[in-house]
Amino acid sequence: MKKFLLSLIIVLLTIGISLSVQADSGASDTDSINEKLGSPIVVYGAQLSTDQRTKVRELLNVQDGGMVEEHDVSGQDAATYINGNPNSNMYSSAKITRQEAGNGLTINIVTPENITEVTKEMYANALLTAGVENATVDVASPVKVSGHSALTGIYKAYDVEGEQLDKERMELANEELDVATQLAEKEGMSQEKVSQLLTDIKKTIAEQNPATKEEVEQIVQEQLDQLEISLSEADRQMLIDLIDKMRDLNINFDQVKNQLEDIASTIKDKADELGLDEGFWEKVANFFSDMFQALSNFFKGLFN
Repeated sequence: MKKFLLSLIIVLLTIGISLSVQADSGASDTDSINEKLGSPIVVYGAQLSTDQRTKVRELLNVQDGGMVEEHDVSGQDAATYINGNPNSNMYSSAKITRQEAGNGLTINIVTPENITEVTKEMYANALLTAGVENATVDVASPVKVSGHSALTGIYKAYDVEGEQLDKERMELANEELDVATQLAEKEGMSQEKVSQLLTDIKKTIAEQNPATKEEVEQIVQEQLDQLEISLSEADRQMLIDLIDKMRDLNINFDQVKNQLEDIASTIKDKADELGLDEGFWEKVANFFSDMFQALSNFFKGLFN
């Protein structure tokens, strides 16, 4: 019993320490304006109350309204940019600070406890698909939300600055985010595993430049096999259809190959920090199964 209790404490401490490293850094500073690229742009979810909006300003480090440009994102914007539902309720908000070419994407989820479905790697992957390449993006919400509306807010930020993003690519990026969150939910994969899968597929597309849907299907299957992921036929086809749309749009992932490498590296580092080696959770499950069996035997022994 002492050994089991000691082991239990160690496991719980390990899990607690591991989870703490998931918290992202705070929002980027807005103390100075880049005169070449313009002020940071903050886009607030339209459903935020006055108090919630004030809280989001604090979370996104907006200390002086004169140092940023501020806009709202609504369901109507979702309909405009991604053919979304015009009645959607928008709470998640974003601050976009454009960067010089070569700086890549930096995503900070300031309130990871409130963005429940979308990880920063998912945001990064979707934004690269949409054509956003060099920016620091801070995402926050004062209430628990999926996080999808932040993507629409980012699109609006570029639009109001006169930097047109391709509508088909924006719609595809939103579809990619939906596929990523569905796979994580339906197939029981970790969010990191889903992001790794999408990143590896894009990297392979950049290397092989598939010309047909059959070649896309082969790439998808190879990556599924390599990561030892088994999908239902419906979800496998959903993934193939998504990647084939990327091929049809001639998205040049070779152009953002370094950023894909950065995403892949971040995912690996996170997995290493969390100790998520293959079989880790199976070992934890087996440990608790053994512990409860031992406890059951112990109490049975008391009454026999």
